[in-house]
Amino acid sequence: MADQTLDAKGLNCPLPILKARKALKEVPAGGTLEILATDPGSVADFEAFCRQTGNELVEHSVDDKIYRFLIKHTAS
Repeated sequence: MADQTLDAKGLNCPLPILKARKALKEVPAGGTLEILATDPGSVADFEAFCRQTGNELVEHSVDDKIYRFLIKHTAS
């Protein structure tokens, strides 16, 4: 279970990333943020976001055109 969930369904790039960046500030180090999105481009976006920020993309999946990402917040 994630510490926090962000519903970014219906939003297109770059809004899911921008909202995730803001939401991660509320997640304690070591905690997780679950993001739900409908933008197919969000897969590459969140992979790049995690590489650039040092956060860990723990998992991602797609079910019925809903993309789910679980990001572990690292201490910054």
